Amino acid sequence: MILKVPVLRDFFFYIHPTFTRMMDNYAIADQFALLARLMDIHGDNPFKAKSYAAAAFAIEKLPVQLSETPPEKIASFKGIGDSAAKKIIELLNTGQLAALNELIFKTPPGILEMMQIKGLGPKKIATIWKEMGLESLGELLYACDENRLLMYKGFGEKTQESVKQSIHFFFQNKGNFLFAEIEPYALKVEKILRDKFPDYPSSLAGEISRQSNIITHVQVMTAIPKEILTPFLQAQHFELFNTDHTISATGAEGIKLNFILSTKETFVSRHFASTCSESFLQAFTDATGFTTDQQFAGEAELFSHFNMSTVPVNQRELPIFIQKAKENKLSPAIQVEDIKGIIHSHSNWSDGLHTLEVMAKACIEKGYEYLVISDHSRSAFYANGLSVDRIREQHTLIDELNTKLAPFRIFKSIECDILNDGSLDYEDAVLNSFDLVITSIHSNLKMTEEKAMQRLLKAIQHPSTTILGHMTGRLLLSRPGYPVDHKMLIDACTDHQVVIEINAHPRRLDIDWSWIPYAMEKGCLLSVNPDAHQVEGFEDVRYGVISAQKGGLTASHNLSSFSRTELESFLQKQSAKRG
Repeated sequence: MILKVPVLRDFFFYIHPTFTRMMDNYAIADQFALLARLMDIHGDNPFKAKSYAAAAFAIEKLPVQLSETPPEKIASFKGIGDSAAKKIIELLNTGQLAALNELIFKTPPGILEMMQIKGLGPKKIATIWKEMGLESLGELLYACDENRLLMYKGFGEKTQESVKQSIHFFFQNKGNFLFAEIEPYALKVEKILRDKFPDYPSSLAGEISRQSNIITHVQVMTAIPKEILTPFLQAQHFELFNTDHTISATGAEGIKLNFILSTKETFVSRHFASTCSESFLQAFTDATGFTTDQQFAGEAELFSHFNMSTVPVNQRELPIFIQKAKENKLSPAIQVEDIKGIIHSHSNWSDGLHTLEVMAKACIEKGYEYLVISDHSRSAFYANGLSVDRIREQHTLIDELNTKLAPFRIFKSIECDILNDGSLDYEDAVLNSFDLVITSIHSNLKMTEEKAMQRLLKAIQHPSTTILGHMTGRLLLSRPGYPVDHKMLIDACTDHQVVIEINAHPRRLDIDWSWIPYAMEKGCLLSVNPDAHQVEGFEDVRYGVISAQKGGLTASHNLSSFSRTELESFLQKQSAKRG
């Protein structure tokens, strides 16, 4: 759903549950998918529900934006009939679907929340609501504790336990946001305060300033006097809670704002303290004698006063950076412009949206030197994984494109599934036909640490593995990763010359930044990879770089910072592993 969130009176923008965006194909597809699910829950016409679900799938895969398509041509797309076309036009014209609004109005809020619980499809939700008489997640959790679900068809013991754990996870993360989701909101709040009150400094603080993966609330340090700021926020219809030094405000969609009040004189010191993690601030204070009463003209003066090089805001998490700053040994962290090529991407040969040529040309336009195409392997049937015959066909096409687009190069790769026993998805002869192989786990994710480690270590030891993809399989705010021994995996990757991916998708950011210092210490190479499924996904490189910066990753330790010729030399050395 598209949620309209008031920030301040003169300013409205849309926040989507996944990302802030206009009414693009993905947003339209979301509306149709939700309509189909609600129709199933309410027991409405099953044929219509299926047609809307099919339309959602078709819309998501379209190569052109419906918003840019003449209305009379919309019904001509495969999978979109006259009925769906009319609703698409309604959405584009009004931003809403009357049929969907009607179903939402008839659906208890708790049932809408259940739709976000992993493992609960429309039929199970209908049973919970219509047969069990449960209308909230709290009621459902209580029913799970009493094993009531086991009395109903389709609910076994494993399903019940899975639902129970998913509800716990939902409650723990409710009200939290990915950094990528909340950043536009936070920046606009900061800009409005600076524009409205230019005589008083205001700046983002806390976890949003450190660009943390997950944001629980937006902190703003400000020198705006309380007697001025409070009536201003009240006029914007925020719910306020005041203390002596803070004003907490809650917006319409539950986004929490915390304004930390300061004087102009102590603003720099107090703001600096607010940007540090608790452990970083404690270590900094112990090492320097810093207090928030000290006065500085800016952060450069603050660090200079303590004879230190400046620690970037998003590195103020781990105390290890303090000693490096004192010794002036803080290496410049990787920047977006250090990324020379796109590694880990999916085309329409598997579950990507765009053709190989479109993706390659988009890379060229953005100044990248190469594209590593890594479509899914054959076990990922749900993602149209490549058979051996299709691999040969794709490689022939890549050869043709490389001749056409030189010196730009498309490297032949695959995101190869790590199977349940730790083996890879193809025979060695097939794996050896690729320039490089990314190995990842996509199935049977509910594992003990022992099982996960057995699968991962076996894959790492395989001579064809070049990069270990999204190490823990986590999806931030959606799914915890399977348990792993990070140190053991990093050590194994170092020993077997396997690169560890920093998956740049804002919902993954896996491996977590906190393990980057250890990987660098061991001499393990990492790689910021967007896992792009369309050309727009290349933009996710920025979020991967931000995560990498937090761990202090340098460009020299990052594979995707290698030039095309450097990557070619690296892969030639890697080929020796295969024998």
